[in-house]
Amino acid sequence: MENEELFIEETSETIDPPPSVPELSPEEIRRQRITIAVIIFVVFLFVLTTLVSVYYLSLPTTDTERIRDIFIIFLSLEFLVLGLTTMILIVQLSTLINLLQNEIKPIIESTNETANTLRGTAVFLSENLTEPVITLNEYLSALRQFFITIGLFRR
Repeated sequence: MENEELFIEETSETIDPPPSVPELSPEEIRRQRITIAVIIFVVFLFVLTTLVSVYYLSLPTTDTERIRDIFIIFLSLEFLVLGLTTMILIVQLSTLINLLQNEIKPIIESTNETANTLRGTAVFLSENLTEPVITLNEYLSALRQFFITIGLFRR
């Protein structure tokens, strides 16, 4: 029981805390708030346009040509929103491509260079340190076995 408690205490100390969430700069917070405000305004404008259209369509004096005209206006507003959304998507895509080319690519190249350096270091240590030590241990073991065989040492 005492060993189990000791094991639990030891393992609880080795748990790393979760990584902290990076804080946003005031500029990023301001951009997010502006983006949210624009989205809310566009949705509000869309709902308001829909409600006004439904109101005018429900009037008893509304004729078919007016319904057609309102529907055409509604579709043109929808295409306007889709065009703006497409432009925002294109800008975001160009920002992503810029990020990949100018920031992520150098990081990956640097990481690759570091990995190659570590690989070279591992090969160097293997050839110049590990292999001679293993060879020395082989010779010492053979010498020890020789002395055991002739009776100078006992196992």
